[in-house]
Amino acid sequence: MVEAKPERHRTRTSIVEVAARLLRERGAQAVTTRAVAQAAGMQAPTIYRFFEDKDALLDAVAEHVFAAYVAEKAVAEDGDPVADLRAGWRVHIDFGLANAALFGLLTDPARTGRSPAATAGLEVLRARVRRVAAAGRLRVAEQRAVELLHAAGTGTVLTLLALPPQERDPGLADAMYEAVTRSILTDPPPLPPGGPAAPAALRAAAAELPMLTAAERALLSEWLDREGGTPG
Repeated sequence: MVEAKPERHRTRTSIVEVAARLLRERGAQAVTTRAVAQAAGMQAPTIYRFFEDKDALLDAVAEHVFAAYVAEKAVAEDGDPVADLRAGWRVHIDFGLANAALFGLLTDPARTGRSPAATAGLEVLRARVRRVAAAGRLRVAEQRAVELLHAAGTGTVLTLLALPPQERDPGLADAMYEAVTRSILTDPPPLPPGGPAAPAALRAAAAELPMLTAAERALLSEWLDREGGTPG
């Protein structure tokens, strides 16, 4: 008899939540199929109806925990791409510190090359870097920027996790972000200075815009004259 989809989904979710709790409370070594099955009140073979092996279960745990965390710490993806990049960095750091055992699994070189969760995380970072590049704010190749941010973020979390909470430098993550972004981001384009010079600069720029008609240029010039205090 085929298990009903809603019931199958509930069973799978229960397994993942139990595994996540064991991982959080007792570390990765405690997440065995036998221990998870016992804690979930089921037989061990039931686990294999949903997950091929322990690694597949741990990847499901990673996706579940990270999705729940991000849902609480949503990062906008439609605003200033540089601000979004910084917000994403902060989410990455906070997630790693709040989920030490899981972060250790996601950064384990033996697992990251074949972990869908780790791959998905890198894709999110690539998308954010791509938006920064599209805005003209990247001074290095996209792949180089991704690798620098990934290495810096991972190293920062692991460095902080190696210390007792009371000994951690609360400014380390921000200092590292500033150090990396100084090498990968360009300065924002300068805005025209305030006062009468600003309308003059805008008027000069408008003269070079071929999409404006003569009437539109005249209207813009009139507005800039008023803005700059030039008598009409």
